Amino acid sequence: MTTSNNGTKRADDPETYGSRVKPRSRAGVIALVLALLSLFAAVASGFGYRLGLWTYVTGFIVLLSAAVAAMVSAALGVVGAYLARPRGRRRGMAWALAALALGAATASVPLSWLWLARHLPPIHDISTDTDHPPNFVAILPLRAGAPDPTQYGGAAVAALQHRAYPDVQPLLLPVPSAQVFDAALATARAKGWTIVVTDSPNGRIEATDTTFWFGFTDDIVVRITPQPDGGTRVDARSVSRVGRGDLGANARRLYYFLYDLADRLGKEGKLSRVDPGPEPASGNY
Repeated sequence: MTTSNNGTKRADDPETYGSRVKPRSRAGVIALVLALLSLFAAVASGFGYRLGLWTYVTGFIVLLSAAVAAMVSAALGVVGAYLARPRGRRRGMAWALAALALGAATASVPLSWLWLARHLPPIHDISTDTDHPPNFVAILPLRAGAPDPTQYGGAAVAALQHRAYPDVQPLLLPVPSAQVFDAALATARAKGWTIVVTDSPNGRIEATDTTFWFGFTDDIVVRITPQPDGGTRVDARSVSRVGRGDLGANARRLYYFLYDLADRLGKEGKLSRVDPGPEPASGNY
């Protein structure tokens, strides 16, 4: 607080109005409390599902409610900042600005997922080979009771995938299949996947991966096929266990797996650099 040399308040003190101390902006206080509650709800939406406290549908409802509350808190933050402006009749600018920033940040994540859900196809099964997708074997018992089937959706799903993710394609490598298999297994482990089975003679790797926020388990199968010219073709498939759409998560997973595999072989001196193309849009749910 600004004071004169004799310790009295000056008239231009930003925390005073006339001779009175400005009251704190109620809008700013409410905004900050609401922003903190919305942040807690957004975090709890996914981790509550992970802990088995509610279904993923309930988790999404909690997350949507948190987004609405966060937007309201950001709006109240704007009001609080206006009331706490230097010549205003309230104080508490820092509270209002904190609420505005926190509310906007909290709302941005679910709103970005909502945008992806509206612009990406409602599919959850992505394969580099849509004519003959790699099949799951060892993982099938682990998917018992999962709402999403492992049977591929056919031409309709393939058309949606090719339109949304044209760069999810088989990886053709001028490297012997045995070396590619070892590199693919090392790449899967480096990405933190849980390896379910490795079948080197048949060129098959099956694994699972867990999404960050809700902890959804998705299943992956990698198929490595020797080619007549001595090279190798790598196909991969990633399938969700729950949800109609995946917000692009499966396509992004395959994209980075194939890119990292090629990069690993390149660093080992077995392959020139491969341009992976544009990254698919996705949300880390």
